[in-house]
Amino acid sequence: MKKIAIIGTGYVGLVSGAGLSEFSHQVICTDIDQSKISKLKSGEIPIYEPSLESLVHKNVKAGRLSFSVDSTSAIQSSDIIFIAVGTPQGENGEADLDAVETVAVTIARNLNRYKIVSTKSTVPVGTGKWIESIIYSHNQQAEFDYVSNPEFLREGSSVNDFLHPDRVIFGTRTKKVREIMKEVYHPLFINETPSLFTSIETSEMIKYASNAFLALKISYINEIANLCEAVGADIHKVTRAMGLDGRISNKFLHPGPGFGGSCFPKDTQALVTMGCKQNSPLLTIEAA
Repeated sequence: MKKIAIIGTGYVGLVSGAGLSEFSHQVICTDIDQSKISKLKSGEIPIYEPSLESLVHKNVKAGRLSFSVDSTSAIQSSDIIFIAVGTPQGENGEADLDAVETVAVTIARNLNRYKIVSTKSTVPVGTGKWIESIIYSHNQQAEFDYVSNPEFLREGSSVNDFLHPDRVIFGTRTKKVREIMKEVYHPLFINETPSLFTSIETSEMIKYASNAFLALKISYINEIANLCEAVGADIHKVTRAMGLDGRISNKFLHPGPGFGGSCFPKDTQALVTMGCKQNSPLLTIEAA
């Protein structure tokens, strides 16, 4: 059993905190929003997500899950700290990492012993090294290891996605950290959930590449739907036939108003901006 702090109780942080407490860890979720924490302490869940309320209540009652605005105490008392704050789209198209930077500084000032610092938030490639540099710049004696552990949660099925994921990704540098993260996600390893250990940069890229591909798929099928309407073809039968091909699958092959939500628009834009900065333009994603 590990003592875990989750910094940020938004969609990702709350679901992750509840999920990790279900794995029998001692989890404290913190947030600077006093009203949100007050609601959570009173049993009120600020977002609707199937099964989340019962999961939170179950683990609060079991004494494994708690909530606080005191991030200092949570960091000092924990073995592992997950950063789960928002990374909205900035004015230049890049991900806004102001909240991540604030959390990194807070972590640096409260590293009282060896800990693992992990990011759940969607962050650009290179953020892991940047977070490490921030922590060391504020605490030259800091003892910690960094892990990139992106989430792949879908709104409407995030609890199931966390407890029964298609895969789990860990961007690490040392065997020691790999073994600790296996312990954190022990139930998933027992169930032989596909797990991939990569470099930190590869892990960061996997999240963006996955979201961008799904956005591409949505854009593609909407263009095919427009052409079907023009030539008199049945788009629903077209997508059904396409989906029966195992190389394609039927997921995200449903024509509609296009992609939206809190992730795809900002993540595709951030990836396009990343590509431009590296002189490696992503033309298909730009088109989407």
